[in-house]
Amino acid sequence: MNRTIWIVHQYASTPETGMGGRHFYLARELAKKGYKVYLIASASHHLLREKPNFEEQFKVEAIDGFNFVWVNMPDYAEAHNKKRVINWFLFPWLIQKLARLIDDKPDVVLSSSPSPVAFLGAQRLAKKYKARLVFEVRDIWPMTLTEVGGYSRSHPFIRFLQYIEDKAYRDSDFVISNLKNAVEHMAARGMERTKFHWIPNGFSFDEVSKNVPLNNFTKNQLPQNKFIIGYTGTLGFANALDTLIESAERLKEYPEIAFVLVGEGKEKATLQSMVIDKGLTNVSFISSIPKEEIQAMLSHFDACFIGWLNDNLYQFGIGANKIPEYLYSGKPVLHAYSGSCDPILEYNSGISVPAQNPSLLSEAILTLYKMPAEERRTLGINGRRAAKQQYEYGKLADKLEKVLFQ
Repeated sequence: MNRTIWIVHQYASTPETGMGGRHFYLARELAKKGYKVYLIASASHHLLREKPNFEEQFKVEAIDGFNFVWVNMPDYAEAHNKKRVINWFLFPWLIQKLARLIDDKPDVVLSSSPSPVAFLGAQRLAKKYKARLVFEVRDIWPMTLTEVGGYSRSHPFIRFLQYIEDKAYRDSDFVISNLKNAVEHMAARGMERTKFHWIPNGFSFDEVSKNVPLNNFTKNQLPQNKFIIGYTGTLGFANALDTLIESAERLKEYPEIAFVLVGEGKEKATLQSMVIDKGLTNVSFISSIPKEEIQAMLSHFDACFIGWLNDNLYQFGIGANKIPEYLYSGKPVLHAYSGSCDPILEYNSGISVPAQNPSLLSEAILTLYKMPAEERRTLGINGRRAAKQQYEYGKLADKLEKVLFQ
């Protein structure tokens, strides 16, 4: 076999430097199948927990059977820093130099967006090597910037991003997305529907099989003898966690119900202030934990919460990493979501309510709380079955392989 795949994703990471995530696990699974895989990422971005430290322009690190290629880039502090935008243009230019560094020339170049600007560099590499070109959409840009970020569609930079998005749909051999219904948007932008393939985010069976326990420091912060509604992940605006806090306020007369939010994010301080202002004693905040401990944390929850904004953007589906993690946990999921392709409804693995509606969310929490334990267990079993069938990275790599080499 020995065919070579270059995956260009500016914000990729390893479990040691960040979240690992989709491309790390897909690269590892494709390498198990005998492919030579190079995952190309910036060594300096806001999603890295530990930034690689090296002086050269590039660092090639052999990991789990594939090569992680770090590109030395200017550092910046956080997601909204202007230097991040500069790096969007610098990254596709710098990766052209990889032609002199990597002897294994690509049969396929996969470019993952955001940022869509990286597509320009990936396309140039694909042309140079006469390689197949695959464009991946994890967030629909620039639509996300206009719908959630509030930017005008007529802004020159938004129009430039729109040009790249349309070009990527037109020029790529195939387009994949973790958003199940994204094909509707892409077709509306002129893409042929037959190019589209849905490959969701998943979970690593190798990782969850390690059964890494929760560290004692974190474990001791969990409420004891409570019915815990838990959340793990980024505490950001798009997660609409203020809805969960408002539900906690409505349910404060139920002292046996507790709410636990695990993670960091730009909205954490605001949410903590909200809890203090409301005088709530049923909400706890816990700092981020290593990814390998997530399943151990979820095992302490009675239900897992995930929420979204009530925004038109979600008519194209959702691709959160935590959904397969939640489903695999075997716990029922509380889903505050008003978009399409709801996996919680599809797999009967919990309760879904409209987004940003604390009243209905409170009722759903009470429904789960009062539900016989055996019924909650059945919802959890449904979720775990779906996770194994649809979201395990080994199976997802099988799907991706068919797209890359069909």
